[in-house]
Amino acid sequence: MYSSSSTDYQKFYEPAATPPPVAGVPVFKSSELTAPPVPKSSQAATWSSGLFDCFSDMKSCCITFWCPCITFAQISEIVDKGVTTRLMNGLVYTIALLAGCPCCYSCFYREKLRKQYGLQESPCGDFMVHCCCESCALCQEYRELKNRGFDMSIGWHENMEVNKEVVMAPVVEGGMTR
Repeated sequence: MYSSSSTDYQKFYEPAATPPPVAGVPVFKSSELTAPPVPKSSQAATWSSGLFDCFSDMKSCCITFWCPCITFAQISEIVDKGVTTRLMNGLVYTIALLAGCPCCYSCFYREKLRKQYGLQESPCGDFMVHCCCESCALCQEYRELKNRGFDMSIGWHENMEVNKEVVMAPVVEGGMTR
């Protein structure tokens, strides 16, 4: 009744051949869709200044010592790329400061800053740096952003307006002609 020949079986139950890819449409294997590897701490960049170089910028050092909410607000607006305002983050930081745990809030921004610029987590974890040396950590983050070209006093949106003029290519009048 049924043929036991393996060729008859293969004729009807072989998997269909995959069609050739259509030109212009990328075809990916599932193994090609993995996320890029996260850089290890040994591959991470170093901070532009040390954690205890607070006195290299006396103005920010004094502001951070007497009113850390101002420094934190400036840092957080740049790190958040203008999504949150200085006023909002400054108020939240002030509430955390009054509650006695500003490091619980500010350490997340240090981590965000590190990830944005590929900086190493040093000399220890972000929470420990902020827990043990809150003012020094804020000063270091402030100097890092300042050394990367941000004017900390004007905020994210104004920095983008200033940098847009520098980054944009010049406009060529007339274009190409034959």
